Amino acid sequence: MTRGSSPTAPTSGPDTALPPPAGAMVSVRRGSVALGVGILVLTQLMFVVDTSIVNVALPDIGRALGFSSAGLSWVVTAYALTFGGLILLSGKVGSMIGRRRALVLGVTVFVIASIAGGYATSAWFLMAARALQGAGAAVAAPSVMVLLMGITAPGPQRSRAMAMFVLAIGTGAAVGLLAGGVLTQTLGWRWAMFVNAPIGVLVLLGTLRNLPEMERQRTSLDLGGAAASIVAMVALVFAFTSAADRGWMSPSVLGAFAVAVISLVVLVVCERRNPHPVMPLAFFSAMRSAGPLLSMLLVPAGQVGFLFFTTLLTQQVLGFSPIQTGLALVPFTLGLIATNQLTPRLLPRLGERVIGSAGLCGLVLGIAWMALVAADAGPDTSIVSVLLPSVLLGAGAGATFAPVTAVIMHQAPAEHMGAAASLNQGLQQLGGAMGLAVLTSVLAATGGLTHGLGTTLLATAAFPLVGLALFGMWARRIPAPDTTPA
Repeated sequence: MTRGSSPTAPTSGPDTALPPPAGAMVSVRRGSVALGVGILVLTQLMFVVDTSIVNVALPDIGRALGFSSAGLSWVVTAYALTFGGLILLSGKVGSMIGRRRALVLGVTVFVIASIAGGYATSAWFLMAARALQGAGAAVAAPSVMVLLMGITAPGPQRSRAMAMFVLAIGTGAAVGLLAGGVLTQTLGWRWAMFVNAPIGVLVLLGTLRNLPEMERQRTSLDLGGAAASIVAMVALVFAFTSAADRGWMSPSVLGAFAVAVISLVVLVVCERRNPHPVMPLAFFSAMRSAGPLLSMLLVPAGQVGFLFFTTLLTQQVLGFSPIQTGLALVPFTLGLIATNQLTPRLLPRLGERVIGSAGLCGLVLGIAWMALVAADAGPDTSIVSVLLPSVLLGAGAGATFAPVTAVIMHQAPAEHMGAAASLNQGLQQLGGAMGLAVLTSVLAATGGLTHGLGTTLLATAAFPLVGLALFGMWARRIPAPDTTPA
């Protein structure tokens, strides 16, 4: 038996067998489990970094391609729309065509789109490339988590893998800001797109050589639910990302919310009647299941808000350059790494609810601390006062995402693992857009950057605080794996 295989792994052909149960493993035919995990973590890091790496380059992109001030935001929004819109459908498609095949397909599209974006000669060309990048990421992203669980054994090995996965999610935004600043100032904005090509090729080669294909599901595609989920997610992401610039009462924003509500109603009707739903309603049938999912919506809202408004604080109040701002976020990364190393060792002893709740407390306290710093920020503000809350927030993030993700994935039935992975990542995407839209409105209503930054950061802490209540009260502890010999 090869390393990473399980004596209970299914041996029947891919066209007839059901997927392995949630705790089962698939054989890693080439290479080691550690190498496979590294490939999957690198894939996730590439997708997360891409959501923030172009932000620093936006002024240069606008000048080079003639974007209007309003149109420039679509460089970011185009990626978010296709990623968020297709994520639920892609989880289902991945289970039908095979997880490794879906990963290869998605990364290939992502790399091609990145190269095309680097050679863009017009605003429309770049926006189309960014939309295609988001589509490629949406196809691949759910399979990353399912493969990660498939090649690791329940217990410490899977906890360590999930910690690395969380590290990629948590540090991706900060890495993107720093990399975007360095590449834009040295090689030019186009390299914020080109940099994905060598990383993507490395991922493709590693996937083909080291990751196994998982069993495919013989099932029908829920076309009604798929269409409704795409329209609902696109409308929600568009509404939240547009509300910050156009206002909550803008006709386009109100229209998008109306479309989202109608689509969600249609989605519920379709999923209640379909035996193979894109989004199983059982995920939300009980608060014990819905609590961790809603927490995953709220935690990214707080973290994205923290990073965005801390960037405003350091650059526009304290006068940092883009590179200095990226370096100022290094303590956040260090705090996250530290708790990532510790969390897998504590989970078997204390359980997911205790560790996740402690991490959420760290997020709340770190953001509230930064709110106090921002309220009194001025020319004499010490850089240490910015670094210390960043460390606490990073430590909280490192102890939050792994337990919450583990609970969500464990509570999903084996046949709905792909849907759970898609919903998990879709909620993160939607939560970031929602949080930024709400908090930008709070900033405008409380006096803008000069007087309202502290209040806005304090409001940011409300998101993980509600997430703490939802997760702490309703998360179910994951039982220890059965080690009794067969």
